[in-house]
Amino acid sequence: MTAHNTAEPSESVECRDCQELHLAEAVARSERDESRATDCRVLRKRHQAAEHGEQP
Repeated sequence: MTAHNTAEPSESVECRDCQELHLAEAVARSERDESRATDCRVLRKRHQAAEHGEQP
């Protein structure tokens, strides 16, 4: 018997906008641009609050 998870997708699965902001933050950090990395985190949190109903 194969175990299949029939529950809703886990919260670790991000939408495309979340993924793009996460990637942009990683790129900024790799370039040592902490200001831009912070901007990406803020934008991702705002997006998550607006689109996913998460608390900021």
